[in-house]
Amino acid sequence: MAKAIMIQGTMSNAGKSLLAAGLCRIFHQDGYRVAPFKSQNMALNSFITEEGLEMGRAQVMQAEAAGIKPSVLMNPVLLKPTNDTGSQVIVNGEVLGTMDAREYFAYKSQLFPEIMKAYQRLAEAYDIIVIEGAGSPAEINLKREDIVNMGMAKRAGAPVLLVGDIDRGGVFAQLVGTVTLLDEDERSMIKGLVINKFRGDKTILEPGVRMLEEIAGIPVVGVAPYLSIQVEDEDSLTERFSRHGEAGVIDLAVIRLPRISNFTDFNPFESMPGVTVRYAGSVRELGNPDMILLPGTKNTMEDLLWMRENGLEAAVLKAAAAGKVIFGICGGFQMLGELLSDPDHVEAGGTVRGMGLLPVDTVFAAGKTRTRVTGTFGKVDGVLSELSEIPVEGYEIHMGDTTGGNDVSSMTMIEDFVRQDGRKPDGAQRGNVYGTYIHGVFDREEVAKAVIRGLGRQKGVDTEHITGIDFQTFKESQYDILADALRKHMDMKKIYEILETGL
Repeated sequence: MAKAIMIQGTMSNAGKSLLAAGLCRIFHQDGYRVAPFKSQNMALNSFITEEGLEMGRAQVMQAEAAGIKPSVLMNPVLLKPTNDTGSQVIVNGEVLGTMDAREYFAYKSQLFPEIMKAYQRLAEAYDIIVIEGAGSPAEINLKREDIVNMGMAKRAGAPVLLVGDIDRGGVFAQLVGTVTLLDEDERSMIKGLVINKFRGDKTILEPGVRMLEEIAGIPVVGVAPYLSIQVEDEDSLTERFSRHGEAGVIDLAVIRLPRISNFTDFNPFESMPGVTVRYAGSVRELGNPDMILLPGTKNTMEDLLWMRENGLEAAVLKAAAAGKVIFGICGGFQMLGELLSDPDHVEAGGTVRGMGLLPVDTVFAAGKTRTRVTGTFGKVDGVLSELSEIPVEGYEIHMGDTTGGNDVSSMTMIEDFVRQDGRKPDGAQRGNVYGTYIHGVFDREEVAKAVIRGLGRQKGVDTEHITGIDFQTFKESQYDILADALRKHMDMKKIYEILETGL
């Protein structure tokens, strides 16, 4: 059976996912078979495996760092918030149903057998399991029937590294307070403390580190630096949404929908020099970009009404009328159509008028499409005509079907990995407005480069110096940078000792 180590945090966004990915990479580099695991993930960024099963993207990122294919075993429970108090519950990659917070809290202990089955299968196949917790283990109102923090650590027999975020301030209080609120047996499971996201002169911090060790009675096994690396973010706490700066040669604006999902679709552009990717939640923030991107969303109809109320829909329509490129993915594609209908109350129910920029209608249904796809762009018109005939691959994950009349010009022809029902059309285009269901549509280097060349030609600027990258190769380099930084700033000898000794 595999040895296990668990990363818990003092709060959400303390850096658990990134540190877990870094440890996965280090163990992989050192020759071990390593896999990530998170019993319960809450995020709108999800991924579809080759088997057509849905899992959180954080564990996909960690699996990549570990040099293995992502498996739903790595994230047996995924919660996708539908509103402020309810979530779609996905177990072993399949939709179980939608529950409000109180209903799920009462139900979740029934999921532990499924969680442990998944964990045991991983533990039988790998040498090391790097487990990630969620939020904080010291949420005293939620500790009963815990399945993701100390409850999981106990079941797996995993020693814990507790991570605090110094960038937000108060890291000593975070760590000591968390340890203090734990039960005695839980405190004994914490074998190391980590101060994360540090910037500055470490010598100034060292007296505090020594006092922290004395007060908590637990060694500090690392002071990890603030890292500016590009790996996929898990959820809406991403710092991408708050970045501001001067627009690049090519300026892309993503509408920051209230229930935005799978915004990782736009990460390939961020690595291209001269290209900026901004997230806009208001007309003022939108400005005058070269392309407007409408991302996926967990609730298409309500997010469209939000755009209608705050003026963003009118701004998108004005930009489209001026010939600007508008590109929608998944829920964003649905919004661009003429009519959205929800007869079965999959979302809010009823019928909502779309933006009318594409000649398609969407009808929501209870069945969720979950599949990986491969194919090619068809004949693409307008500014993005260079996309024509380029191969494309990615995955679909959506509720509802989108159809149009015989005159609809599709974006791509794809083959479905799961249904294997032959080539079929996907998406739609009209003028400089484009829509597709394919997540990851920009991941291939030639696709991203063709988009930027088309935008540059429309704008009248030279984009030849804007080089593309193989995004998968680029991500591999980022995992190596992460591992190198952690080796330098973490006591890996001590961490290996903790791993070997266990509880």
